[in-house]
Amino acid sequence: MLQPSPPRKRRGRLLRIGAAFVVLLAVAGYLVVQYITGGTGAPGCKVVSDDDDGATYEFTPEQAVNAATITAVGTGRNLPERAVTIALATALQESALRNIDHGDRDSLGLFQQRPSQGWGTPKEIMDPAYAAGKFYDHLVEVPGYTRLPLTVAAQRVQRSGFPQAYAKHEPDATLLAAALTGRSAATLTCAGRPGASRAEGPDAVRDALVRDFGRDVLQPVGVQAGGSSAPSPSGGSDGRTVTLPTGTGSDAEPDPERRGWQLAHWAVANASALRIERVSYAGREWTAGNTDSRWHPTGTDGAPGAERAAGSVRITTAR
Repeated sequence: MLQPSPPRKRRGRLLRIGAAFVVLLAVAGYLVVQYITGGTGAPGCKVVSDDDDGATYEFTPEQAVNAATITAVGTGRNLPERAVTIALATALQESALRNIDHGDRDSLGLFQQRPSQGWGTPKEIMDPAYAAGKFYDHLVEVPGYTRLPLTVAAQRVQRSGFPQAYAKHEPDATLLAAALTGRSAATLTCAGRPGASRAEGPDAVRDALVRDFGRDVLQPVGVQAGGSSAPSPSGGSDGRTVTLPTGTGSDAEPDPERRGWQLAHWAVANASALRIERVSYAGREWTAGNTDSRWHPTGTDGAPGAERAAGSVRITTAR
């Protein structure tokens, strides 16, 4: 005849089961947080080379947003692609393109800039656009920085204790810069996760564009900020679409197609953060949630022919 388990053994077994359950809950909670915030295991982004060399770089939505901001700030200052590559490689080394609130001593943010060394207040440094601008302020003061090895140029700005560490990030930074400056077309994709962010709608997209590029990004071609014509970067009857011009009418912007791909890739990089569902440009379209996450030829429900011919970028937010 079976004897009932002693009370002590039953309590021990219940404690082990309870502990295991707590661990499972903790793991599940961690995975959920990582998914929502774009950490490990989250739907990712990918940039590929257009040189048929098979080079790729995969990164998270959080990293994509920061890389797009760094690039937009640089091109907004009419800096060359080499400057953007240096900035991206530096941020990859210093923070892995994450806007972290800690570091060595009082270092903060994407570039691990220190308030005590005159880089700005902690609040300013934690603003990615500000931090990128301060990096470029110092970079352009380095004589001949575009001709220097990347490690040398980055070190002249950062004064790091590990100056050679920047070199390993140059291939990835080069891929990112080519896509995010628009030099390579349809090479950046993200899985997209509309609904994971509280920021939503065309107004949120416009605000983010102005934050990264400046107000001129919303102006029709040939109309500068402060002009008599009001910007009207919108389109579609659904109230969810922002339509952007691909030039500013300035001699500093000689390649509207490159500008268009920069804006299109910026939108894809920000898809999860801004609940962007679809981006259309130059007869190609990216849609959030596609399993292959590729740019496909625009279908019959894409941009009207006149907008396609004009080179407009259409950014459609989730419902």
